[in-house]
Amino acid sequence: MSLPASDHRKQPDLRTAADLGPVLPLTAEVIDDHLVVGGVDLVALAREQGTALYVYDEADLRDRMRRYRTAFGRVYPNSGVLYAGKAFMNKEVLRIAQQEGMELDVSGGGELACARAVGFPMNLVHMHGNNKTPAELREAIGAGVGIIVADSRIEVGRISQIAGELGVTQRIYMRITPGVEADTHEYIRTGCEDSKFGFTMQDDFAFRCVKDVMAFPHVKLAGFHCHIGSQIFSLNPFREAAQVMVGFLARVRDTYGLEVEELDLGGGLGVAYTAEDQPSSIEDFAQVVGGAVTEFCQRFELRPPRLLVEPGRSLVANAGITLYTVGIIKTLPDIRKYVAVDGGMSDNIRTALYHADYEPVIANKAGQPRMQIVTLCGKHCESGDVVALDMPLQQPDLGDVVAVLATGAYCHTMASNYNGQPRPAVVFVRDGQARVVTRRETYDDLMRRDL
Repeated sequence: MSLPASDHRKQPDLRTAADLGPVLPLTAEVIDDHLVVGGVDLVALAREQGTALYVYDEADLRDRMRRYRTAFGRVYPNSGVLYAGKAFMNKEVLRIAQQEGMELDVSGGGELACARAVGFPMNLVHMHGNNKTPAELREAIGAGVGIIVADSRIEVGRISQIAGELGVTQRIYMRITPGVEADTHEYIRTGCEDSKFGFTMQDDFAFRCVKDVMAFPHVKLAGFHCHIGSQIFSLNPFREAAQVMVGFLARVRDTYGLEVEELDLGGGLGVAYTAEDQPSSIEDFAQVVGGAVTEFCQRFELRPPRLLVEPGRSLVANAGITLYTVGIIKTLPDIRKYVAVDGGMSDNIRTALYHADYEPVIANKAGQPRMQIVTLCGKHCESGDVVALDMPLQQPDLGDVVAVLATGAYCHTMASNYNGQPRPAVVFVRDGQARVVTRRETYDDLMRRDL
């Protein structure tokens, strides 16, 4: 894959790290020209732990979890917030989520296994996936997960059969595709009709399937779920989804006599990846979603269901930073300037997938203005191996520590071993202390499964 032509109209923004505002973690500051997070000097941390390195601001994580619970509790008291593990998962973040009163959304057997390993209460776990294997379903039902979000009639039949064999009744949601078009990248738009996820509402298919689901003997239809996409800035699509889903609940009540008790409207709130991004706040998101469900329940004379949301990206993206060391600098006249680092698409695939934008700063020059436009590229054998494409940066030198901001979501969880690259360690920082919560892989780890 070749890169798009450099936009030579783009000019350095002269911002220092401190000028990047909402892109930064909660506790970020610049001290003696160094970027400091959680009271920890990131330059010293990089020298000590090596790079590439994922760093998370624990205070930021906890603050966002509390804000979500407080905001929804104020607007819609009968609510719950699920941490969406797909955005970032390891044992420590699940322990923190549990401490902060979160429930949990897992996708697949591996995420479920991680939750079980830390003793996360299984009744607070929701299992997602458009093609859960029979083995994964058996693991989930056997573990006692609170909800399995069913994606098709075929899957409901499998759940019923396995639950019957295990002598239990499994609570499920039906995932509905509400037909709401969110203004986001097509790869992360999930609520439109052309989607691999859920029961489509086209030709009344989802509604007719409700009757079939109610007939299965070993499942209880406890709720409905929808998710319209990710990285959404406008709140109006969430209101539209709430209207569609509450109307669907009312119709199910009126036709089938079933008052479904729970409604999960998914996640998708956008975050600030660049200084120009202006996402809505957690509090505004809660007000719009909770207010819409209340309004439409009153309109349809429907008993308000328990309301759930599943934030992932908006909890962890800005809490995370990836540190790299500059290894090579190449200037191609009238083309672009490449700054090569000791990581790349193996630890952050998002830029290669859909040209995601990130703000880079040089951690050991954090107080200086960004006076150049560079392409921060990785070390892998792909032309498209880029972390930040044509973005402002301070004057780079060999050995500088580059911090790429807002990399807390979908970088660690989507990381790979391409070109035999060991995956980075994960470090949490708080109150001047840094602790490794996921160790760096070794070459032995790469070959451990080989026979």
